[in-house]
Amino acid sequence: MELSTYAGLATGEIGDFAPKPTSYEGDQLEASRSFFRSEDGLLDVGVWECTPGRFTADRTQSSEVCHIIFGVVEMRRDDGEIRRLTAGDLLVLPKGWKGVWHIVEQTRKLYVVQKA
Repeated sequence: MELSTYAGLATGEIGDFAPKPTSYEGDQLEASRSFFRSEDGLLDVGVWECTPGRFTADRTQSSEVCHIIFGVVEMRRDDGEIRRLTAGDLLVLPKGWKGVWHIVEQTRKLYVVQKA
C-alpha cells in the first residue's frame, strides 16, 4: 500500500466554483477536490469550500467527519438545535443526520465521507 500525504489544504486549488444545488439562500457557490477514494468507493477524503448562505443537507446514505479549515458555520439539526463552528473545529455527522448548513463566512473544510 502507498502512503498518501497532502499539503496546503487552506490555500490549495480545489477546482472551479459552481452553484450549490441544495442552496436556498444566498446564491451559494461551492468547489471541491477529492484527494483519496477507496477502491470500493465507500471512503472519500477531500476539501470543500462554500460561499455564505444556507443549504439543506441529508446524510441518510453516509456519515461525514468535517474539520473546518477556515470560515464560520452554524449547523442546525431538524429539531432546531444550532452549533457554531470556526477554524479548527471538528464536526461529526452520523449516518441519518439531516439539517441545514448556514455558511456565515466563506468556509473551507476537510471532509471524510464513509458510505454505508
